[in-house]
Amino acid sequence: MVELQGLHGQVVDRIGEALADDERRAGRVLRLEDVQARYGVSRTVAREAVRVLESKRVVHSRPRVGITVRPLPEWNLYDPQVIRWRLATSQRREQLRELAELRAAVEPSAAALAARRGDPALRETLLAHARAMSGAGRDGDMKGFIAADAAFHRTLLAASANTMFAQLADVTEELLVARGELSLMPERVEEAAVLRHVEAARAVAAGDAAGAAQCLRVILDHSRGEVERLLDGGAGDDGRSGSCAFGP
Repeated sequence: MVELQGLHGQVVDRIGEALADDERRAGRVLRLEDVQARYGVSRTVAREAVRVLESKRVVHSRPRVGITVRPLPEWNLYDPQVIRWRLATSQRREQLRELAELRAAVEPSAAALAARRGDPALRETLLAHARAMSGAGRDGDMKGFIAADAAFHRTLLAASANTMFAQLADVTEELLVARGELSLMPERVEEAAVLRHVEAARAVAAGDAAGAAQCLRVILDHSRGEVERLLDGGAGDDGRSGSCAFGP
């Protein structure tokens, strides 16, 4: 059974990436026979792969029509696997832009809410993750830094006490992990990036809603700029101050 899940999972990824890379395929019929032939799998594996795609709203089945590819806006675009597909294709820059805009709309508000009404234990955990980022940075441990960064933002969203914000943590984590996998991180951890997170955690712990929101705006602004520079072949750090107090 594990073997079957692994095989149909590979087929799902290959189909998903292909569909994400070509929006012109929307409306086309996806036949099980074609999936079997193209990927060299059994009908059982092809059917299971299509079921997964249907659960993500990538395709839908209709009587006497068959399995039809949905337009991209109808997909479950918050699904981490769908995000990975888009990041693996020519849609990468567009997906990164949309994720950055989503985070900019949500995380400053989450930080303000965390400062106003967050759980004291979560506030301490937030500061611990910021310190873990600092330690990983000093050690040159980029993988550890990304893990601590993802944990920081997951905790921040949870500390907002808004369960809908909290469910966006998987989206944020997918972006941060993908940055490492796609070589969209600087070669070394910038001390300024760590400082911003520490200041954000301290603002939340102090109940400073405006300061916490400002810190997140600066963090996300620098992050987006860094990704854009790296996509264009430049360096990650723009040389600007790391402190939240100076603004973006």
